[in-house]
Amino acid sequence: MDVGDKRIGMAISDAMGWTAQGIPTLERRGRQYDLEFIKKVIEEYQPECIVIGLPKNMNGSIGPQGQKVEVFAENLKQHFKQEIIFWDERLTTVSAHKVMIQGDVSRKKRKERVDQVAAVLILQNYLDYLSQR
Repeated sequence: MDVGDKRIGMAISDAMGWTAQGIPTLERRGRQYDLEFIKKVIEEYQPECIVIGLPKNMNGSIGPQGQKVEVFAENLKQHFKQEIIFWDERLTTVSAHKVMIQGDVSRKKRKERVDQVAAVLILQNYLDYLSQR
């Protein structure tokens, strides 16, 4: 998950855990709506764990947005049994924009898809880490 104030980009891995694919982005409308949306995603895909991008400052410290993500994750822990794994997401959104620009995606489409692409990059980085262990 790429958790933002307005949207939560989401991705899921293939059955083998090799590749990440984007799934619909959650347009946030409030805590209850968000939890219901995430519940449906969990019921459909049955993930073993939930990987959440943790935004950090360039020096590695946790800033205000990172603290919001930690609170969001604590809320998920109260409602779902899946393990929550934080993954450093520094510069992920920048990378998502670069990938889409290279793919000649229009500015309007980039705005619509950036959260999903960022979630794919976060999950793919995590999957790559697991495969190298």
